[in-house]
Parts: sequence; C-alpha cells; structure tokens
Amino acid sequence: MRYRVTHTTTYAYDELVSIGHNEVRLEPRATPRQRCFATVLEIDPTPAVLSPELDYFGNRASFFTLQEPHHRMLVTARSELEIAAAPPPRPEATPAWDDLLSSLPYDTSAEGLSAFEMSFESPLVPLSPAFAEFAEPCFPPGRPLLEAALDLTGRIHAAFEYRPGATSVTTPALEVLEQRHGVCQDFAHVEIACLRALGLPARYVSGYIRTHPPPGRERLVGADASHAWVSVWTGEAGWIDLDPTNDRIAGDQHVTLAWGRDYADVAPIKGVILGGGGHTVEVAVEVEESEEPSHEDPR
Repeated sequence: MRYRVTHTTTYAYDELVSIGHNEVRLEPRATPRQRCFATVLEIDPTPAVLSPELDYFGNRASFFTLQEPHHRMLVTARSELEIAAAPPPRPEATPAWDDLLSSLPYDTSAEGLSAFEMSFESPLVPLSPAFAEFAEPCFPPGRPLLEAALDLTGRIHAAFEYRPGATSVTTPALEVLEQRHGVCQDFAHVEIACLRALGLPARYVSGYIRTHPPPGRERLVGADASHAWVSVWTGEAGWIDLDPTNDRIAGDQHVTLAWGRDYADVAPIKGVILGGGGHTVEVAVEVEESEEPSHEDPR
C-alpha cells in the first residue's frame, strides 16, 4: 500500500514567544515492511536553525530554533511511503514465553541486546505487581508467546474504555490500569507495563492509521490523529506489533513513525519556549492511499 500522510500541528500562544527550541519526530522510519520515499517539513515562522539527526533508537528527528517573535507556530509534515503487507507468524509457532524469558539474558546478538533493553521500566512505564497480576491469566507456563500476547491485547481491549480527554500525556499507567479508560497511548503503556512486569521486552510505537479504510473494512479507532501501539519481542520471529486499541496485529493500515521505551521517547513535537503564557494546540492528521510516489516532493 502507498500512502500520503499530512500531519499538521498548530500552537497558538496567549502572549508573544520570543524564542523557542523544539524537536520533532515526524518522518516515518524505515522498517523491513515500510519504505518512506520523502518527507517535507514546513515550519512557520521559518526556523533560524534546522538540523536533522538520528536519535538513540534510530528514529529520524529534527531540531529547530525559532528566533522570530511569534504568537503562532505551525508545523506540517508531508510524507509519501509504501507499506508491504507481510503475514505475521502463526501465534502457536512462536516460542513459549517462559522459554524466551529464560534465554533472553544470554542472547548477546545485537537484536537480543536491543530487545533486553526494552524489558526494564522507563519514565512512563513503571514495573508493578499490579500489571503482572492483570497479565498472568494470559501467560500460563509453556504458552506460545504471541498467542499469550494477543490474548493480553484482547483483554485490554475488552476491559478498557476508549475515552478521549479522560487522560493526558502525564497520566500514570497505574492510574489508567485502575480507572480502566483512556486513549491509545494509555492502552499501549498498560500493555507494555504488563509485558515488562513479566520480564518480556516490549516497546512503544508511535504512528498513524489509514484515515479511510478499504471498502468492506472497518474504520479503525485512532484515525485522524497520532496513534500508538505496542511491539513485543518474539525471538527468531522478531518484533511483532500489536494494537490494543483495535485488538489486532498491526498491519498495512498502520504507519510506523518512531519507537522507543514509552511516549516520552517518541513525542511528535516537544520543546521549550521563552514567553507565550497559556497556549492551545490543534493537531490534524490525514493518511490517504496514493498512486505512484513522486520520489521528490510529497506536496
């Protein structure tokens, strides 16, 4: 599938902002099933400094400085990409979760070490017995890992209510677990916390969902905005992406933007400003199927 993605963020400030330093992660990353042909980043006011880099996790980030006084900042990213449909492994063919858990500390390959790093707590995903207790019914001894993880994904989907506005980016994952409501970011944090509480590697994935589904297919929850899901390490089968908001394995309707330990590692836009007072933020996302990519300028 080929897509054209437009992500627009508008900040409106009550008072004049004299200077701002920002970083954005708005360029879809390359994966074995995803290829990004081009991304154009448009920023108003025009930055005095704009520097693209790779972050610790291999995500494409851009750092920019605004030195022109402004009451409004507009950031638009336009991307063209292609996603190849790849069937996931059969859940029952993946290794037993407790076997993988036992072998994980001894896997000294680059992928194994990278996965092991994702089994520890992070700023927004604490380790707590409460998460292990919620997950344990899905993980009896000897059960295939992906089969158990899909069961957990379905349990979160069934037990939690999708309620926009009920939480914020600072809402603790334990509070979400107790209150049983939130949005895709919250559900991803809860599932990651459950997997890590059992010692299993899991990472946070930010991205988008196709805005208009193909004929005969349901519109997924999370369209028209940034979306988030989970990736679980399965050993030889690699990382498998699971979407607890929609209770499914992420497929060719999911566009991967970045991944990290939790939301704090992959926030689309963050920074510091001098001035501004109060502010409002508006975000609009459009993910549309496109024809042949231009390979030059996605506008």
